[in-house]
Amino acid sequence: MKNLTVSLARLAFTSIFLFGVSFVSLGQKDSTSTVHFGFIYPLSTNGKHAASYTNRFSLHAIAGLSKAETGVAIAGAANVIKQDASGFQIAGAVNVIGNDAKGIQIAGAANIIGGNASGIQMAGFSNVIKNEAKGAQIAGFMNLSGSSGSAQIAGFTNITREDAKGLQLAGFLNKGKNVNTQIGGVANVAKTVKGIQLAGLINIADTSDYPIAIFNFIKSGEKSFAVTIDESMTTIASFRSGGRVLYGIAGVGYNFKDSKRDLYAIEAGLGAHIPVANHFRINVEAASQSLSNFKKTNYFKNTLRIIPAYKIGNKLEVFAGPTVNYVSFKREDGYDFVKKYIWKNDSSKDFQGVHFGFNTGIQLIL
Repeated sequence: MKNLTVSLARLAFTSIFLFGVSFVSLGQKDSTSTVHFGFIYPLSTNGKHAASYTNRFSLHAIAGLSKAETGVAIAGAANVIKQDASGFQIAGAVNVIGNDAKGIQIAGAANIIGGNASGIQMAGFSNVIKNEAKGAQIAGFMNLSGSSGSAQIAGFTNITREDAKGLQLAGFLNKGKNVNTQIGGVANVAKTVKGIQLAGLINIADTSDYPIAIFNFIKSGEKSFAVTIDESMTTIASFRSGGRVLYGIAGVGYNFKDSKRDLYAIEAGLGAHIPVANHFRINVEAASQSLSNFKKTNYFKNTLRIIPAYKIGNKLEVFAGPTVNYVSFKREDGYDFVKKYIWKNDSSKDFQGVHFGFNTGIQLIL
């Protein structure tokens, strides 16, 4: 009880002191302050005129208000700065800066900047910059800016209304106009991509020569439907989509060689076009294929293909070429698609082997 009484007395004394300082500060005309201490506006050493002060050092228990900050500003909940901020600002919840920010801003929830930002912005939830973010932004959920000149790293999404000159790395989605490199857990969206677009599922762009995803909808690129068959008599109907160089592969099919069971196929992979002549090119593909009857039996194959392709007219292409394949399956399943292996593991629980094969097919280019 005694300790509680002492604590309440200290809190009351502090509040009265700050209120008194605020009252006295009404008559102050100086708009520059070396230090600014406070509890919450207007209970601070700059009082009701806090919004007209430029401070070199600010420390507030809950929230601070100022015209500008040129050094360090620390607040338990929020720093609210009407104009520019430079140096270091840290807040438990949010830093709000009306104009430009230079230096480092760290917030438990969000950094909100009404102009340009240079330096680093780190937030538990989001960084929102109205104009250009010249430095790096790191956010637990989202980075949103007019444009970006450096890296943007977010747990969920990075969005720039204009250009992103650095790296965009997000757990779910990256979006921008003219961008350099995008790495998204699920999707990337852009107008022009100079570097790589890497996504777990889909890339969308007007121009992107190096998209890496299962589905790539590139306006200047190529999309096609293909039917292929390989040495195991597995026939696949697949969709290929990508840019001028790289493309993705997604397909389904059926195996016609195993007469004892129905085996359905799923295939996914990546490929690259290598131009040779006007109607002739070589497609290099790396793909993973799984055969299953959706019960207990599975046959897995990873394959590398080098496939010469010849285009007939503008829409039709035929291709055939050798493959190198690594396969694995349970020994009791007894798959006998291939008789000769260049390597196999006879000591493991599951069968593992490497063999040569082929892949051939025809595709309609959209």
